[in-house]
Amino acid sequence: MLPRRAPAMRDKQQLLLVDGSGYIFRAFHALPPMTRGDGTPVNAVYGFTAMLMKLIDDMQPDHVAVVFDVARKTFRSDIYPDYKANRSEPPEELVPQFALVREATAALTLPAVELAGFEADDMIATYAAAAEAAGLATTIVSSDKDLMQLVRGDVTMLDPMKQRRIGAPEVIERFGVPPEKVVDVQALAGDSTDNVPGVPGIGIKTAAELITTYGDLETLLARADEIKQPKRRENLLNFAEQARISRQLVLLRDDAPMPLELDALKTPARDMDRLIAFLQQQEFKRLLVRVGAGGAATQNGTAGAPVAGTAVRSMASSPAPQQTATGTSDTAPVQPLPAVEARYQLITELADLQAFLDIASKQGFLAVDTETTSLNAAAADLVGVAMAVAPGHACYVPLRHGGATAITTNGQSGLDFEGAEDAAPVKQIPFDSAMPLLRVVFEDPSILKIGHNLKYDAHVLLRPRNGGIRLAPVDDTMCLSYVLDTGIVERHSLDHLAAHWLDHQTIKYADVCGKGVKQVSFASLAPEAALDYAAEDADITLRLWQLLKPRLAGSGVASVYERLERPLIPVLAQMESHGIIVQQAILARMSNDFASRMASYQTEIHALAGAEFNIASPKQLGEILFDKMGLPGGKKSKTGAYSTSADVLEDLAANGIEIASKVLEWRQIAKLKSTYADALVDSILPETGRVHTSFSMVGASTGRLSSSDPNVQNIPIRTAEGRQIRTAFVAAPGHKLISADYSQIELRLVAHVAEEASMIAAFQSGVDIHASTASEVFGIPLDQLDSETRRRAKAINFGIIYGISPFGLARQLGIPQAESRDYINAYFEKFPNIKAYMERTKTEAREDGFVETLFGRRIHISGFTASNPAMRGFAERQAINAPIQGSAADIIKRAMIQLPVALAEQSIPADMLLQVHDELIFEVPEESAEAAVKLITGVMERAGEPVLSLAVPLIAEAGIADSWAEAH
Repeated sequence: MLPRRAPAMRDKQQLLLVDGSGYIFRAFHALPPMTRGDGTPVNAVYGFTAMLMKLIDDMQPDHVAVVFDVARKTFRSDIYPDYKANRSEPPEELVPQFALVREATAALTLPAVELAGFEADDMIATYAAAAEAAGLATTIVSSDKDLMQLVRGDVTMLDPMKQRRIGAPEVIERFGVPPEKVVDVQALAGDSTDNVPGVPGIGIKTAAELITTYGDLETLLARADEIKQPKRRENLLNFAEQARISRQLVLLRDDAPMPLELDALKTPARDMDRLIAFLQQQEFKRLLVRVGAGGAATQNGTAGAPVAGTAVRSMASSPAPQQTATGTSDTAPVQPLPAVEARYQLITELADLQAFLDIASKQGFLAVDTETTSLNAAAADLVGVAMAVAPGHACYVPLRHGGATAITTNGQSGLDFEGAEDAAPVKQIPFDSAMPLLRVVFEDPSILKIGHNLKYDAHVLLRPRNGGIRLAPVDDTMCLSYVLDTGIVERHSLDHLAAHWLDHQTIKYADVCGKGVKQVSFASLAPEAALDYAAEDADITLRLWQLLKPRLAGSGVASVYERLERPLIPVLAQMESHGIIVQQAILARMSNDFASRMASYQTEIHALAGAEFNIASPKQLGEILFDKMGLPGGKKSKTGAYSTSADVLEDLAANGIEIASKVLEWRQIAKLKSTYADALVDSILPETGRVHTSFSMVGASTGRLSSSDPNVQNIPIRTAEGRQIRTAFVAAPGHKLISADYSQIELRLVAHVAEEASMIAAFQSGVDIHASTASEVFGIPLDQLDSETRRRAKAINFGIIYGISPFGLARQLGIPQAESRDYINAYFEKFPNIKAYMERTKTEAREDGFVETLFGRRIHISGFTASNPAMRGFAERQAINAPIQGSAADIIKRAMIQLPVALAEQSIPADMLLQVHDELIFEVPEESAEAAVKLITGVMERAGEPVLSLAVPLIAEAGIADSWAEAH
């Protein structure tokens, strides 16, 4: 973030050239959907206006111009008709905002420049050249690499995405050549985004080497026969003219007509009446507050003098708007925080640590963030702890700096403590001295610990080698954001929320540790180098908490956070910490078996094709199917390759094309081999012999949990191969696994919310619901039903929950679409209340912008006003399913929270290991298994009470066995 400052004394006056078109797209993709009260989308307008206001306030230029593209067709289209021909149309929600951002520019009284026949980049080049001739220094505000050719002396760039200045050294880092040679490199490498052809087989790196060796493009082309590599030489000779055309396309014109003279670009005074009128028209309440017209003046904090021995960073805290699906809202208003300078303290003495912790003890809360060696919490070694007690008042406590192992994502590496012994001594508090002090505060029930994705930190601290600390009580800003703004805020990461609410770009890991082969571990950094990065995370977390937590009171979703999400954090941390045993030998046998089967399928596929080819290559497969074999249904994408997606192959297979069926089977086995049989082995933590999956609490909008590293929730359920994989998940010696699963919970919830009497009666009597549905819909007595009719009824039952269409049902059952439509119509005739529920839910979602689960969780849904029928249909299906799936997710979360307490009260030593949608997996001593099953199923069946009084019973079924496959 650029520090806000008074104008400095400058040697030269400054011209700021803003790439307006780039700003529009950045704003559109950075913010979630927003609409005014009249339905006009305005997220790009809001982001554009906010960014431009801040840019001008920060930079305070003498001259400024916001430069726009006029139309796609320019003089370059005459040179090369296919120039930018592959560009897709802008998103439909963005189109009406193009005119509004120009209004925003005018409202800010900023000069705007655009000219038909020229791109914005050409106008920027022209004004930069004119400014240089007039003795002005120019800053180009853009992330566009094509503008780097303009960098020179008094012309620099500012990348607004990274808040990074770009001069000649940065251009060389990006292109491998100085700015004046960039066009030659681009001419050789081409640009697929703009459809600049370049020379085949030459990328940026090779192009830079060639231009460095030969000086310029023309010299290279003239001496192309000297190139040693045959293919490269051939391409340079054959595509020389194409390279010359490419150079014309990438070279920016600096002689375009200037619609405004330089004097007309002098930065004008801001017309506040005009700006306020525009902001009011767009309903930008937060920006009105920012300019002092929103009912309260913006608070401008004044920073004191820096404290000796601390790092000081400027950080504003003016939040972006709270969006709803229908526009900006003050239902639960966000109060802007005052701008506060950040004073970050490096703590290397016990006395200083105790003093900092005393502040937390006195006030009753602090923000916490751990720095570790791995993204896998089970494998991570604690390197240091960052804490914050007030906005801007944060510290970092290094504990284990001096290691040499780089951070990993698979958990197979940690700190090299032996290697650290030979390193230079690092001034830090000894681990064994610091942890007792931290434990007192971290486990103190009277002190609230605030974190972001605190489940990770809780898991790390729970590991014995990291202190064995049980972090409690806790608040989590990621979960707060998720509960408050599901479907509104695009992502709930700390970086995204800092940008969204605090208008702040956080320090990135790569900024302090590097990236790629040059990346070093965080532990190997000097603590002084780690300070800002670590302390900032705790500081940002505390600031977000002060913004988000007050919103709960008036949000209507406080109970969702307090009763479902917050108490689940330590439960999931404990589950991840325990992990589940996976037998490597079983996986190895499976991998060999899958490899053998893949080889057999490959032989059959090659025989059917009459040629050998790479089955894993979509391009080669498409050419075989649609060119060589001449099969119907071949459609080429924009890249010129045939689509060989599962849908395409399934259509062919449904028409009896054997090779398509074989390829689908080959793909399934290949995925199982790579994703599970092989990848699971890499996920086993050597010290435990277990896999420790990571559960995401914010991965699905409905409240469902997801898992990763490894993803245990995607193992196929109904296939023999999926069952085979589950046999590798086993209990410890002397123990058993228990699999407890809700029976048809979503159908039961549909019956309840729709108040469908016949379906409720079927569930209450305990009859086979799919058989009952088949009998009702098809008019067949229960004792005369066959398995195929029941299968069709089952497909309809579950399909209805997801808003299945006649086309989808026809595809699933392999029947004509007319027949599937008759099935759906017959279903709704027998169950009219379900149809009424679906229509009612869609109407409410369209009007309110959200749907709710039975526990009050809100899932915001957009897309109802889209002109694209597919987008509207998706929104409607989401509205139908989300309350059902979300309610089921809420119920099992309640069970997960209640079960550890209930098991402990009955002294049953069972550990909850996994959650897979409606199923929970436990490990328990063999002698306690039966008692555990009785308690577990009882708690699961009553989990909704007393909040819910369902019209149908919840049924949990459980199995006991040595492996997951046998227990399920």
